[in-house]
Amino acid sequence: MANLNMNGPYRFDKETINDVITRTSAGNYALGYVDNSTFYVLYVGRADSDVKERLLQHLGEKYTEFKFSYATSPKSAFEKECQNYHDFNPRDNKIHPDRPSNSKDWKCPVCDIFDK
Repeated sequence: MANLNMNGPYRFDKETINDVITRTSAGNYALGYVDNSTFYVLYVGRADSDVKERLLQHLGEKYTEFKFSYATSPKSAFEKECQNYHDFNPRDNKIHPDRPSNSKDWKCPVCDIFDK
């Protein structure tokens, strides 16, 4: 069974985000909701430099909970975002995750979308 390998779920609000994300770092996140102790993934994303700031940009959207993890680099955040995208097929991710503009040699670890 697929696993996000993230901390949470946490309530998706500004106070909680500021309380639980304690450092500036690249990272990954999932947005969704909890029902009967199960976290349902509706969207996965990443931040190349500041996962807290990226999550704060999503406030006001329909999600009620989030999960997150820190990443060791922008590349590892990209690769994990791709893995999560393929594992969970979140309904609110309309397209495959894109690479940062300065990283055209990075590949998705799951599919060959960037080999074309």
